[in-house]
Parts: sequence; structure tokens; C-alpha cells
Amino acid sequence: MAETVTPADSETSAGLPASGGFNIDAVRADFPILATVLPNGAPLTYLDSGASAQKPQAVIDCEKEVYETYYANAYRGVYQFGNQVDEALEHSRERVRQFLGAALPEEIIFTSGTTMSINLVAQAWGRKNLEAGDEILLTPLEHHANIVPWQQIARERGATLRYLPLTADGQLDLEQLETCLTSRTKMVAVTGMSNVLGTLPPLKLLAGQAHARGAVLLVDGAQSVPHGRTSVTETGIDFLAFSGHKLYGPSGVGVLYGRRELLEAMDPFLTGGHMIERVFEDHSTWAPLPARFEAGTLPIAQAIALGAAVDYVEAVGLDAIAAREQELLEYAFTRLAEVPGLHIPGPAPDHRGSIISFTMEGAHPQDVAVLLDRKGICVRHGHHCTMPLHDLLGISASTRASFAFYNTHEEIDRLTDGLHFARQRLRLT
Repeated sequence: MAETVTPADSETSAGLPASGGFNIDAVRADFPILATVLPNGAPLTYLDSGASAQKPQAVIDCEKEVYETYYANAYRGVYQFGNQVDEALEHSRERVRQFLGAALPEEIIFTSGTTMSINLVAQAWGRKNLEAGDEILLTPLEHHANIVPWQQIARERGATLRYLPLTADGQLDLEQLETCLTSRTKMVAVTGMSNVLGTLPPLKLLAGQAHARGAVLLVDGAQSVPHGRTSVTETGIDFLAFSGHKLYGPSGVGVLYGRRELLEAMDPFLTGGHMIERVFEDHSTWAPLPARFEAGTLPIAQAIALGAAVDYVEAVGLDAIAAREQELLEYAFTRLAEVPGLHIPGPAPDHRGSIISFTMEGAHPQDVAVLLDRKGICVRHGHHCTMPLHDLLGISASTRASFAFYNTHEEIDRLTDGLHFARQRLRLT
């Protein structure tokens, strides 16, 4: 099926669509890897952006520029290269602050990624604030990175983990919220978007309910931040974590946003290097925010290029990205309904993000993924780091297609044809 795209009225100098339409050809031209033809002659069909998104040329060029023209360690030297690196890092921090709607640049901490950001909060905030008998409220949707750190700190502090149940279609059962969120709840840790079902929890409602009971809200934004607008202040988010590589930026860098008063009350999680204010023989004092939580040498070029990734997605437009991905999701649901024996758990398209996980009757998810790969189609298989959710669904694994705004109808058609091919090879027809 051919895709109909409304051409942009004009294009920016970067080749991006200006207001008035979404030029998919211009967007795809910004991602050089998308033109790849695989050794077997199949065109690359990349449907695994939920694991890691591809990079636009602007991000590639930015990281390359750092290494080629002004790389130096950060916050160390007064020479010109050092000053340029420092300024570029702080510019990137400010771009992330604006992107998230945070109040202050010192509320933006550069980390190695979402996992490190959540561990930082679990250890640094948890050790200071959790006591025996306190409760941490999670959901069955959570990635292991937003479960295991809380298991560890709960065991250490004598706290208890609780889980808000799901409805039959994979959304949070808000009728149970009153029972699960109690006066003992100190932390509510929830994904901004499920990496399996695409579920979009009502974050503003959760923030209000948590705050009413004296709890704080942490959002795992690894999946949600790249796909729509996030305002931490408007939503009432206390902590938010995301990874650069899912936001069309470099790997190895991520962000922790934290409200200033919460961060200032926390002791460091990692120590040494840039986070030090003064070291004595028997004790040390800590640098002010954000340096207090940026021990050692930062991923310098990656953090600078993260700012370029923010510039890129904002030039495309978060609203345009969200609308484009919603349209792709609805088209995919329509096409995949043609595949016999295919089951898609979770909410309907208008209640989920751009992720579809599925099982095929009579086929193992790994076999499906391998056969799709023969057609050049990149999907993920397995438990997607959500074993408790897969246990709840009564399956050991699933196959996942995750879409980005650079995907096309034609690629979804290839996915559908590839699944018919898999059924034939597995003798399911």
C-alpha cells in the first residue's frame, strides 16, 4: 500500500519540514543509515527504535566535531579547548532543561543513561528517606531498571514494594490506586510509557495523588520522552530519567532531572573527581549541584551531542512527531489484523504509544524475529526486560515492533508481508 504524505509548505535549512506538513522524505534523508541495503539485497526496515533510535546527521556531525576540533576534559583546564568544552556542555544542559520544562539548569544531571539515573535516585534518595515499614509503589509495566534498584534499596532499608494492578487491556487500574497508595508510600516509580504494551500512565494524576500523601514521583521516561512533550513542572514530576540513545542521540549519556530541593538534600551516590568541593584526610565536602552527582569524567562528546539531538527533535516538532507516530500505529494495527493467529496485548491505539508487541500462535518469538530478519526487518524478541509483565500476560516472550517518526507505511507493509512469510516457513498456513 502506498503512503500518502502531505508535503511541507517549505523546508528548513536542515532539510526538516517547516510548519504546514510533514515531509517524510526530507526526514529520512537526515538519517543516513536508513538508506542501507543489506547484503542479501533487502532494504533496511528498522522497527526497533524502542531499543535504540537511529541518529540524524546533525547529531553524528556534532559528536564528530567535538573529537576533531575541540575535545578536552571538562571543568578541568582554563585553556581555550577546556573553556569551549565547558560552554558546550552547559549549553547542552540548558537545552535539556528547556526541553523538559525544568526550572533550573542545576536540576539536570548528566548520567550514563536511564538505568544509572534510577539507581542514583534509589540509592541517594532512598538511603536518606526510606525507613522500615515505608512503601514503594511500582506497576507491573516497569522495565527491570525501574524494579531491581527498588528491590535492592527496599531490602537494605526494610521497605516494602507494592504494585498497582493493571486492567484487562493493560492500563493502570486507577480504581485500586486508593488502596495501593497509602500514608506509608514514600516513592511512586512508574514508566512514562510501557516498552511492551505502549501503555501511557496518567502521570499528572499520579503526581497529584502521590504528593497528597507526602510521596514523590519518579518517572522512567526512556520510552516517553522521545515521543511527545514532557513538562516536569506542569506534570508535577519529582524525578525523571531518560537515555540519549532513544532520543536520536548518542549512547553512553542520559539525564536525571530532579527537583532542586530533593537533590540538595541527597548525598552523592558515586564519589570522586568533579563532585568534590574539599577533601580532608578524614572527610570530604561536596560540590554544589549539578556537579555533586557527576562524579568522574562525563561522557563529554555524547553529552554535547545530546543537545544537538534535542535541537533536532524540536526542529521537527514534538507535536508533529507524536501525530506522525500515532498515525503509523493506527496503520500498523490495521495491517497486522490481517495476519492469522497474531495477538497484540495491551491498550487500543488511542491509549498507547508507538509500540506493538505480539505473539503468533504456533510460533516462537525468536523464530519470528529471525525470519523477519531475512527480509531486512529489524524487530526485537524476548521478554524486553519486563519479566514480571510477561509473567502476568502468561507468556515467556513476545516479538516487538517499535516505531519512530522516520518510519513509513511501506515499512509496515513489509512487516505484514514478512509475518505472512514467517507463517509459511513455519508451516502455520
